[in-house]
Amino acid sequence: MEAVFAAERALGHEPRDVSAEKKGWDIESRDVKASHLRFIEVKGRHAEGRDVILTKNEILASLNVAEAFILAIVQIDAGFVREPVYVRRFFNRELGFAETAVVFNVADLLSLGSGPA
Repeated sequence: MEAVFAAERALGHEPRDVSAEKKGWDIESRDVKASHLRFIEVKGRHAEGRDVILTKNEILASLNVAEAFILAIVQIDAGFVREPVYVRRFFNRELGFAETAVVFNVADLLSLGSGPA
């Protein structure tokens, strides 16, 4: 999460940790110029990790606040933290009744993402 906090501060935003509140995202970051919030779910993975799992709560949040929701993937490689990759609008369907989580391929998500912006 520290890598995302640093990236958000570098963009001139004011991030705060809300992960304990179980909102469906970990960080709320205020864009002080535009005066709007960004909702960021952080997933840290070993660089060789293949999957990332998002809970039903996280998926629903991504659908409910789609314009402002960011999935930040932070890869860790040999003890070093890479720059976060921000992925937007990665999910576009309603969850099934019995679905409690969705497994995504990290490489596919990374192909949709870009550096923090």
